[in-house]
Amino acid sequence: MQNSLFPEPEETTAQPASKSRTRGAKVQPATVDPALVDLAAELPGTLRLGTSSWTYPGWIGTVWDAEYADVKLSKYGLAAYAQHPLFRTVSLDRSFYRPLTAAQFAAYAVQVPEDFRFVVKAPSLVTDAMLRDESGRGQQTNAGFLDGESALRCCVEPALDGLGHKLGALVFQISPLPGVMLDRMDEWVARLHAMLRALPDLRGRAPDAVIAVEVRDAAWLSGGFVDVLRDTGATYCMGLHAKMPRFAEQLPILRALWPGPLVCRWNLNPLHGAFGYEKARDQYAPFDRLVDPDLETRAALARVIAGTIGAGHNALVTLSNKAEGSAPLSAVALAQAIRDMRAGG
Repeated sequence: MQNSLFPEPEETTAQPASKSRTRGAKVQPATVDPALVDLAAELPGTLRLGTSSWTYPGWIGTVWDAEYADVKLSKYGLAAYAQHPLFRTVSLDRSFYRPLTAAQFAAYAVQVPEDFRFVVKAPSLVTDAMLRDESGRGQQTNAGFLDGESALRCCVEPALDGLGHKLGALVFQISPLPGVMLDRMDEWVARLHAMLRALPDLRGRAPDAVIAVEVRDAAWLSGGFVDVLRDTGATYCMGLHAKMPRFAEQLPILRALWPGPLVCRWNLNPLHGAFGYEKARDQYAPFDRLVDPDLETRAALARVIAGTIGAGHNALVTLSNKAEGSAPLSAVALAQAIRDMRAGG
């Protein structure tokens, strides 16, 4: 079985009426494509696809009916986003930069259907070994790094209180470690173990929810990392990012944790290199077409998703605009690949 499964105020600038909504207009979804409705109906409820955030004005015709300012989409776009036939999850990326309150989470929860599930990124106050300035430069070591009490207070409890059963995954994306810290991986693995053991089982209040760990240093993928995840009931978040090895090289982690749910965030096309986020953003904006289709990654991911949901486990997958050029179009292409793979046996 294993071998076959694993081979963010209102608009202030007037725009032409045909392209942009006026200041007072609500955010409206794009006209629903019947083909997407049919595609969504062919996929099981255990699969949830979505994007990394939703505040992109360029998604005209795929998600929005017209152009809206990103600040308006941040406040009012989620309800329209959730009407897309394929979107049953979204990654709340803003929670990485500043902890959200239970009230903020609750304000998101009321905008989406009952079967919608959120992927919540834990704050950098817990997942970054460094405290950074506005430019991202590390200023000093972070005493709260992988601290269980901090994680519980600023992330787990607010997310559970605000989202309730709509919490799908709580992702601890551990930022790249400074070079001098990479020589002490045993220490950080032990600290991760202690943090995860301090966290409650989310399923008591959010039956579909999992705690997932995403890393940005390949050094995590050896040693006792898998044992820590298995011992604490956490899972691995497959992070498809140029800072990490390609998909096939991360598969041994999934094999070791099988059977179980899949959490994946498809973040950045490797064409741009480990530090190519801004390059990808500039090249792909306004994110309305697939510029660099990554057929290899898409096929491999579709195969693992098909195997996971085929075995009756949940799969929670979010896609970034920086993966291929347009997260909504990547989601459609991935959904088609999953459907075709399931149909072909």
